[in-house]
Amino acid sequence: MLVEPITGEGGVSIPDAGYLKGLRKICDERGWLLMLDEIQTGMCRTGKWFACQHEGVVPDVMTLAKGLGNGVPIGACLAHGKAAQVFKPGNHGSTFSGNPLVCRVGLTVIDELEKGKLADHAAKLGKSLLAKLKVTLGPIAGVKDVRGRGLMLAVELDRPCKELLQMALDRGLLINVTADNVIRLLPPLIMSDAEADILVRELEGAVRAFLEKTTAGTKEPLAPAGSHA
Repeated sequence: MLVEPITGEGGVSIPDAGYLKGLRKICDERGWLLMLDEIQTGMCRTGKWFACQHEGVVPDVMTLAKGLGNGVPIGACLAHGKAAQVFKPGNHGSTFSGNPLVCRVGLTVIDELEKGKLADHAAKLGKSLLAKLKVTLGPIAGVKDVRGRGLMLAVELDRPCKELLQMALDRGLLINVTADNVIRLLPPLIMSDAEADILVRELEGAVRAFLEKTTAGTKEPLAPAGSHA
């Protein structure tokens, strides 16, 4: 059974508490392997080294990439127990595989994440950032949900919002839109409190401008700026 602990391209959907534990139980009862795709959620992104740690679940197989190389192309497939005995030499290959450069980069990234205590930083800043986003964006008509875990956050709108990519870029923000109507935020793990405040302010401005533009002619007003009731 292969799942993402939190979906990335699917719109940063966070499952209910107990979801991964339930999957672990099902797999154990049936003799299945539990495989987790932590390519986006891994490497301290959610406030833990791996998202599955929020529920104390240990998968049989875990995939990593992106954050492991900090921009350098790398991927890893981790396995333990019976899953570790499946692959034999020659069964699997990779273009970049375990070449010395990317492996050195991966080890350095792990060292820096550990020395900087960036999992703890992501947990603390992510909690604060989520609260601020809920206060500023939550009351606005057109915003359906604001959610996140650590520094993996999302603002879901009630309409497609690809146009927001350029509007945010014009304000100095790099965002992504997934699932057609979800603003996905994956800020750097080294983001400061001051930079987080800039993100909140500029994103609010971009969202309001977008919604006002696309709501023109309707009777439903947006919540006024600064109105967080």
